[in-house]
Amino acid sequence: MGYDCAMRNHLSLGLIVFVYLMLGALFATLTPPWQAPDEPAHYNYVRQLAAGQWPVMELGDYDEAYKNEAVSSGFAPQYDVSVITYEDWQPPLYYLLLTPLFWLTGGSLLALRLASLLLGAGVVALAYGVAWRLFGGKGWLAAGTAVFVAFIPQHLAILASVNNDALAELLIAAILFHLVRADPFARREYVLLGGLLGLGFLTKGTVYAVTAVIAVFLLWQYWGDWRGLIRAGLWVFVPAFLLGGLWWGRNVVVYGGLDVLGKAAHDAVVIGQPRTADLVAQIGLGGALRQLVQTTFHSFWGQFGWMALPMLHPRWLYPLLWLFTAVVITGLLLNQFFFPRATRDARRPTWPLLLLFALTLAVHLGYNVTFIQHQGRYLFPALIPMGVGVMVGLGAWVRPLTSRWPLFYPLLPLGLGLALALLDVWALFRILPNLR
Repeated sequence: MGYDCAMRNHLSLGLIVFVYLMLGALFATLTPPWQAPDEPAHYNYVRQLAAGQWPVMELGDYDEAYKNEAVSSGFAPQYDVSVITYEDWQPPLYYLLLTPLFWLTGGSLLALRLASLLLGAGVVALAYGVAWRLFGGKGWLAAGTAVFVAFIPQHLAILASVNNDALAELLIAAILFHLVRADPFARREYVLLGGLLGLGFLTKGTVYAVTAVIAVFLLWQYWGDWRGLIRAGLWVFVPAFLLGGLWWGRNVVVYGGLDVLGKAAHDAVVIGQPRTADLVAQIGLGGALRQLVQTTFHSFWGQFGWMALPMLHPRWLYPLLWLFTAVVITGLLLNQFFFPRATRDARRPTWPLLLLFALTLAVHLGYNVTFIQHQGRYLFPALIPMGVGVMVGLGAWVRPLTSRWPLFYPLLPLGLGLALALLDVWALFRILPNLR
């Protein structure tokens, strides 16, 4: 019976991934060319690799005025998108993976978008796996986590565009899935963990936060056994740093000094990017904070194009999402203080997820200290911890009823999935057409 139950639950994952792919394919098809954040710059990185040219960040790669004119025109034909190359400082792994597809399809934008979408399917599946491992095979909680990750409209739109976030999130999800395994770690598991982290170093800076999560995990696992800690640390971080060193060494050679990430070269080039200090001078600190919170929240759920199209119609939509957020947070508090046993239902400690969420939020806030980047998608590296939190919070509200009506639990992912899928359809056919 246990096997049959597990099979039914895993079939629900198959259905979630199928619907994700269908909705994502619609986003990839219906989103006009280049109308996704930074998509021309990511595409041009692949284009340069396909032409046999290794991208280098240099003056002229970023022109704020030209970019704004092209975006506001809807990328009219007179604007040459091939000169938008300000992502040339990024690590290369995602773009290298897409280069053969670029050759095969003659540079088809849709084909590259669909390749990113397939990487996102792995994120959805691993979100399910993380929650399944954490909570002892609770299918409703695993399915709900996968639903949350799969069907947030803005997340779907990003995963259905040319953007290295897809591979970065996949590697973060794989690392989390590895950390929450129930079995003791052997040497090969630590080496695999280091390999995943090293691939993350070659993909995007958002993966770097997981380094701290792994380090704290090793401390927690080996506290007091310092020889074991050193051995495990070497098995993890030597392969990770060897892989990362390939990119860091290249950057030192190309950009000079200690610019191992290419960040100094990037910051020297992006002249004219809006800065937080100017915003504070215009509307005050309180106004800047309100704008940060509001825009981050709106664009987390859905603010399409280059942040041009929030979901303001119907007018009650964002207030409803705020209410949903309040219900989840209140449920988490109920779970913590009134149902303490629920927090002990996990097979493995949940703190790695909490730490990843805290670090991701801190990076987002820290970046906005300098630049105006109120984009909720910067929180997506922590989407799996957030999905687990959403389901634990919602589960707390129905927990008193489940002893008599146990079907309340499986209704949670079903209801959440239907609501988010309807929101996706609304965005696809009522919001995205305005980008044209």
